[in-house]
Amino acid sequence: MATFTIKQNIPTRTGFSKGLKQVAQHYPQVVGIGSDITHSVGMDAIAHYFPERFISLGIAEQNAITFAAGLSLTGKIPFVASYATFIVMRALDQLRVSVCYNNLPVKIGGAHAGISVGPDGATHQALEDIAALRALPNITILSPADATQTVKAVWAAVEQTSGPVYIRYGREAMPDFTDENAEFIIGKSQIITEGNHCVIYATGHLVWEAIEAYQILKKEQIYCTVVNIYSIKPIDINTIIQTATTCGCAVTAEEHQIMGGMGSAVLEVLATHKPIPVEMVGMNNCFGESGAPRELMHKYKMDRNAIVEAVKKVLKRK
Repeated sequence: MATFTIKQNIPTRTGFSKGLKQVAQHYPQVVGIGSDITHSVGMDAIAHYFPERFISLGIAEQNAITFAAGLSLTGKIPFVASYATFIVMRALDQLRVSVCYNNLPVKIGGAHAGISVGPDGATHQALEDIAALRALPNITILSPADATQTVKAVWAAVEQTSGPVYIRYGREAMPDFTDENAEFIIGKSQIITEGNHCVIYATGHLVWEAIEAYQILKKEQIYCTVVNIYSIKPIDINTIIQTATTCGCAVTAEEHQIMGGMGSAVLEVLATHKPIPVEMVGMNNCFGESGAPRELMHKYKMDRNAIVEAVKKVLKRK
């Protein structure tokens, strides 16, 4: 079981920027490609410290992905980042054919993921990106829970796979609780709390909401295992089976559409290996809107209260 202490509230995009600076210092073949935005998506570190290894191609995400694919064929390790809605949805054809089909080492940063982007509204709230990418062969999908884990995800993208990687991260400051010495292994997950009443599989910003839900439920003598699914593809099949067997029911929680996201990936494992009752917390087949992040998370039932409600509901089906 993992232990955690909140150090401070930090946006996961800050972790992406920190990680990118570190890997660029260590690997001279790492280069950065921007699309007219740098600071807001965490590309500012490489742009500032290694300007000769950074180029902004303007608001042209499809061009950026194709350019990155070409650079990777020359021995470079390109990192391309933009808002997740644009770098994934606008450039999906280029990601499929140029990057994934050729299994190239292009690393994609999907910033401003989820509804917690807030005032930017539905056009900028990436809620379909995991579903769009999960069906593509060869790509790795990582969804770290906090800034420290995002740093680790950037390192893993370079050192643990030679193929394409998508790292999903957000804009809002979130509790940073990952231990600096914690492992981050592609294809694995992180058990944060342990209990035998229900298992909560959470990813991204909703990992912290799941921890808060655990604390609320514990006061009612409902004890849950919380699993941080930071590697969505490949997913940690063994831990999912093990925790599902122990608990007998589950809740999935993500800042993404219920259909096709992390929850769907978990359900595919459970349906094959360990069918149990499951409730899903996520966006329920609709678009978001402009508003304060916490208010949107509450309205669309993607917060700790929604997770508590889902746990109590699934326990009745156990």
